[in-house]
Amino acid sequence: MEGDVGAASGVNGRAVVAASVTVMLWASSFIAIRSSAAHFGPGALAFGRLAVASVVLGAILLARRGGFPPREAWPGIVASGVLWFGAYMIALNWGERHVDAGTAAMVVNVGPILMALLGGWLLKEGFPPKLMAGMAVSFAGAVVVGLSMSGGGESSLVGVLLCLFAALAYAVGVVLQKPTLKHATPMQVTTFGALAGAVTCLPFAGQLVSQVSRAPVSATLQMVYLGVFPTALAFTTWAYAVSRTTVGKMGATTYAVPVIVVVMSWLFLGEVPGWLTLLGGLLCLSGVAVSRMRGRQAPVPEGAGGSRAAAQPDVSVDSAR
Repeated sequence: MEGDVGAASGVNGRAVVAASVTVMLWASSFIAIRSSAAHFGPGALAFGRLAVASVVLGAILLARRGGFPPREAWPGIVASGVLWFGAYMIALNWGERHVDAGTAAMVVNVGPILMALLGGWLLKEGFPPKLMAGMAVSFAGAVVVGLSMSGGGESSLVGVLLCLFAALAYAVGVVLQKPTLKHATPMQVTTFGALAGAVTCLPFAGQLVSQVSRAPVSATLQMVYLGVFPTALAFTTWAYAVSRTTVGKMGATTYAVPVIVVVMSWLFLGEVPGWLTLLGGLLCLSGVAVSRMRGRQAPVPEGAGGSRAAAQPDVSVDSAR
């Protein structure tokens, strides 16, 4: 019995580490995008990032002899790849050309809420009170961070709509990915999802070739960084973590991203956050902590099946293949 509990705790611990890696790398992507976006169009940057990620992930999959996903996994892989890898990246890159960073962050942070709602409805994950309360607190914090960083500028309606579409594509893509992980490994889902996203962005290949020839080497290296780390590595650790927990909880975890972005901007770009930004960041982290809190487990009646593991929710999937 103790062995079963320890195993479950190990899975949760690995999921937390994977989610932490994802959050850190996704936060770093905002710094790289800010620097490279001046030299690449939204579609070209998305295609370059996904092309690099596809090459890296494909090489790793071949080296590990990961093989192709089963037939049951392909609809979810293609759909989530087109929406999350492709449409989300283009829409976000495009939207940030029309609105300031604070407004974009505030709008895109609708995504985790949509994720929790869609996961509770379509995936039957339910609506745990602590998760809902934590997400409300985190969203309030994201609004505070967004307002504090907006600089009082006017937001373009087109930019807001693009960021809202990015949030919707993000949420739907994640919800489609979750059941797919029952049939394929996280590496397979991420590799072929990135490839589907790259194919979606293929019309921008010519623009990328033209812009690479004029862009400084530093901008091209930043695009390569985006493909290797925030995409290839971070999306794989995300898939690994989401296969071991609920979509709602993983969505709540991403509210830590704006906080880390503020800190990284402070360290690398010299942008000192104000007290209102710091307060919003504290709210974001507090909401994540609330959403990750576990409720008291009901005692297992004596003789009810003889195994405590039977009372645990089945959060693991066939990802050890």
